[in-house]
Amino acid sequence: MQDFTDQITAIRGRVDEARGYLRIDELEMRQPQLEAEASRPDLWDDQDKARKVTSELAGVNEDIERYSQLSGEVDDAATLHEMAREEGDDSLELEIAGALTALETQLEELEMRALFTGEFDEGDAVCQIKSGEGGTDAQDWAEMLMRMYNRWADRRGFEIEVTAVSEGTEAGLSSVEFILKGRHAYGLIKGEHGVHRLVRISPFNNEGKRQTAFCALQVAPFFEAVSEEIEIDEKELRIDTYRSSGAGGQHVNVTDSAVRITHLPTGLVTSCQNERSQHQNKDRAMQMMAAKLLDLERKKRDEEIAGITGVQQNVGFGSQIRSYVMQPYQMVKDLRTEHETAQVENVLNGDVEPFMEAYLRWTRAQAAEA
Repeated sequence: MQDFTDQITAIRGRVDEARGYLRIDELEMRQPQLEAEASRPDLWDDQDKARKVTSELAGVNEDIERYSQLSGEVDDAATLHEMAREEGDDSLELEIAGALTALETQLEELEMRALFTGEFDEGDAVCQIKSGEGGTDAQDWAEMLMRMYNRWADRRGFEIEVTAVSEGTEAGLSSVEFILKGRHAYGLIKGEHGVHRLVRISPFNNEGKRQTAFCALQVAPFFEAVSEEIEIDEKELRIDTYRSSGAGGQHVNVTDSAVRITHLPTGLVTSCQNERSQHQNKDRAMQMMAAKLLDLERKKRDEEIAGITGVQQNVGFGSQIRSYVMQPYQMVKDLRTEHETAQVENVLNGDVEPFMEAYLRWTRAQAAEA
């Protein structure tokens, strides 16, 4: 009978660590407070507050149940191991080994939570993909990136709400704005902020030459209600209305009431064209503008001026955070973390989370060194 004592001890230690980074003690105190609020008959009189309470309660319950499940499973494995050793029952060895392997897999997934240390990491994100240098290839690349993040979001169980689309002149997208919704959405996608470079044989080049194209992804935390977080002087805004020329059901609903808002002092732009009325489109675009301005102020406070959302480097050579090379060899490489893979098609089909995790680990290491 194999001795699993050391493996069980190591796993139990990792479960104990999970109690710390999941803040289980705090959550167990917070849970009854939220349950009391959620059971109030007048809760839904204020829908924004109700959504906030129910969302927080769901997250608290999820974390407590997850920790309790892991703790119970490691206890069960330890008990089974002890019983098998006492009785000399080798037939249980495979069952114990399988249970411990499953626990290690669950813990590897959960330990990513310890990397979310930012103020807004748990919330939603407002994102914009903009094509850069590369002409039609860059616009096609923008659509490829949008598809990549869509497929990744589907895997994670996240929702993507596309708010505005500008079609490319011949193919693809000139730009697309969307809100990524899900627990830790911002914490995961914030590392994708920057310029993405594609190298391939261009399908738009009759001579079959290799072409390099660039797109920028801008990311900021998103809040359903931001009025208390930041004040916006409407005198500093230019509000334009226009008719959507999007592709209808493929991306957004075509309306006559699309709204584009420009914040004149910073040059930040947001737009929305998928709501049913001009008023709703304006409200959504204002939410996105407030989110971007709040992110701008936060990053100013942190003296991270070079990374301000909306102030990108030139979207071209020398500015990329990641390269996706399809010819003459196959490689996706992040230039910050050095994480790379030869499975380009897998990445473009949504397998981008290893890069996100590598970025989170890299930023934690950078902070530790500092």
